[in-house]
Amino acid sequence: MTWHLNSNQTFGEMHFGHAELGDKRRARRLAYSADCMCRHPGGTLPDKFKSPADLKAFYRLCDCDEVTHEAVLASHRQVVLGQISPLKRDILVLHDSTELDYTTHFALEGVGQIGNGHHRGYICHNSLAVDPKSREVLGLLSQVLHCRPKVGKNETQKQRRERESRESRLWVEGVNAIPERHQFIDVCDQGADVFEFLAAECGSGRRFVVRSAYDRTIVIGHEGGTQQTSHLRTYACELPTWGEYTLKVTSKREENSPNKKGKRQYHVRKAREATVHVASAPVQVRPPRKKSGEYANQPLPLWIVRVWEPNPPRGQERLEWFLLTNEPVETFEDAWRVIGWYECRWIVEEYHKALKTGCGIENPQFELQSRLQPAIALISVVALTLLTLRDASRRPDAKKRLATELVSVEYVEVLSMWRHKRACPDWSVYDFFFALARLGGHQNRKSDKEPGWLVLWRGWTTLQAMLEGARAIKMMKKCG
Repeated sequence: MTWHLNSNQTFGEMHFGHAELGDKRRARRLAYSADCMCRHPGGTLPDKFKSPADLKAFYRLCDCDEVTHEAVLASHRQVVLGQISPLKRDILVLHDSTELDYTTHFALEGVGQIGNGHHRGYICHNSLAVDPKSREVLGLLSQVLHCRPKVGKNETQKQRRERESRESRLWVEGVNAIPERHQFIDVCDQGADVFEFLAAECGSGRRFVVRSAYDRTIVIGHEGGTQQTSHLRTYACELPTWGEYTLKVTSKREENSPNKKGKRQYHVRKAREATVHVASAPVQVRPPRKKSGEYANQPLPLWIVRVWEPNPPRGQERLEWFLLTNEPVETFEDAWRVIGWYECRWIVEEYHKALKTGCGIENPQFELQSRLQPAIALISVVALTLLTLRDASRRPDAKKRLATELVSVEYVEVLSMWRHKRACPDWSVYDFFFALARLGGHQNRKSDKEPGWLVLWRGWTTLQAMLEGARAIKMMKKCG
């Protein structure tokens, strides 16, 4: 995905120039607004639109009834699906939810409760397309904005199962918005371990990997015979090791709370290389005794893949995953491939960070949901450019590919003048992005890690100011 200006089309023109908004002028305005946000992704809407006229035009655009959340997102989805279609390889679709907090926006009405019930906003369920080999983000295929309702304490099990606003429906709803293609593999964390979702995935013929959250009742094997039963995790822990491999573990500060009123506890996970073992077996997952969703009461033929660290460092919690998949896992290589798919899931967490920290998606001030939601859709697509900043610098061809294939010559000239006191139009993508990282504060020492999207975003914001200054100087010289 070309993340910003090139010689033919801007990012906005590529993804929103053909949007069906009832008027071509609205599509042009939407494309122009996207380009403005790409130049200044952070902060509030006045920060994104430096011109008051552009800000007012964006407000008017969001006031149009034809400009909806789905209409904005559909335009981007069409482009992404068009780019994926020629690819003859597997594509991961990473599903996950995050909370968008609009508690302090007192004029906004109708949003649901989030967090512990004292905050207001949306549960935003995103479906992100990612290339499993390069781990490059391809686009946003689906986004569901869910308002959590207030439910009475006397709601029965049957009433909850039939309620349309039931939160567990989000996983099925997010998948249903995406075409059923064999190349798509749905990857989800423990929140998706809902029997209704697993049954829907098996019934649709889609491929998926879900991290198990519950020790469900199972039937061992896919064949008939004895129908020996067990529990999922108990059985997985008894399986013999198929093999082992080394996994890089990143540092992380994790928060654990024993209950809603309990004191928060923090645990620091240190970066290390962990040797993990792998085991797998076919199972049939039985439906829960109390029916909590819409599904047939039939066991699901799946595969359980267990990944665990037998000897974790002292003071560190050991790694252990239980993965459920309908992908046949008959060898160590099959299991390793499935595990690799799940390892890509952290990318959607990075995307959520880009939404909130990088693009300030919780900052726009609107009084109506119908006006706020198109802005959320647009910012959600622009946030992809922050991740693509990092992806472009890490691609294998970054040192051979000209930077001007991704950005205009003007950007390359200004950044190279700052870095080397001379224009370097022949800079590679690698040269451009590492100079951009240096502008954002990256020291590029041997002990430093590769620059992430946050430091690149800081450099990009500074480069915009430098570029605007260079343009102003040219205008002054031109005017004499």
